[in-house]
Amino acid sequence: MTDAVTNAVLGIIGGSGIYDLPGLENGRDEAIASPWGEPSAALRRGTIAGLPIVFLSRHDRGHRLSPSDINYRANIDVLKRAGVTDLISLSACGSFREELPPGTFVLVDQFVDRTYKRESSFFGKGCVAHVSMAHPVSPRLRIHLAAAAEAEGIPFSRGGTYVCMEGPQFSSLAESTTYKALGYSVIGMTNMPEAKLAREAEICYASVAMVTDFDCWHPDHDAVTVQDIVRVLSSNAEKARGLVARLARDFPRVHEPCPIGSDRALDTALITAPDARDPELLQKLDAVAGRVLRA
Repeated sequence: MTDAVTNAVLGIIGGSGIYDLPGLENGRDEAIASPWGEPSAALRRGTIAGLPIVFLSRHDRGHRLSPSDINYRANIDVLKRAGVTDLISLSACGSFREELPPGTFVLVDQFVDRTYKRESSFFGKGCVAHVSMAHPVSPRLRIHLAAAAEAEGIPFSRGGTYVCMEGPQFSSLAESTTYKALGYSVIGMTNMPEAKLAREAEICYASVAMVTDFDCWHPDHDAVTVQDIVRVLSSNAEKARGLVARLARDFPRVHEPCPIGSDRALDTALITAPDARDPELLQKLDAVAGRVLRA
């Protein structure tokens, strides 16, 4: 017996500087309720080159939400309810490497989570699950992103480790030099727990970390300011729109099974016995884990 064909729906999370998605055809706002609370903003639905697109502004228009105030669980839940199969995160970041200057897009393949204030799982008391995060990014999404970046002439790096700090303050010099010495590529404030929750929701996930600055380790950039970053944000945002348009044009119209199984991450993740599961939590998991809970 073969799995039913699933049409691809591409989700885009816009980070700092990306609060809408110009070029979206037949665009309309859609507010979807989530049992996990309020998402960052209403979803913006439409198409690009005929491909269904669902856009979410991570910080809301006007940059209303700090990284620590974002309801990551509600964001991923409503994207799942909207039918998103593949999710691209567009995120501003700082660089730890001279060869990754401002304006470079890093197609991240690994994360280090240094956050501590955020709810990082849909599961817990009453229904425990452990998904694999060994490979947090869907490799085929990175391949599609790399092809789109090459076609658009955008400087990019294939792979890199993104360390996610809590913020909202920028790094101390000691933190910055430590992360650089550990071999990390970039630093940001939003991709965790976002990537973890996408994996729990069985949504293929990839991150485009858009470098806005060298972190404060750099002798010429030892005092990162919002003003410095904003100057680069607008340039990066324009390139990101071109990247998304090209990606959508060339993206497969049928969802491709993930080679690392991120779209079936819950197959072997649930550990709580069925008769010990909390009915109230199961109701909240209807979208995220419905595929396995109804099996």
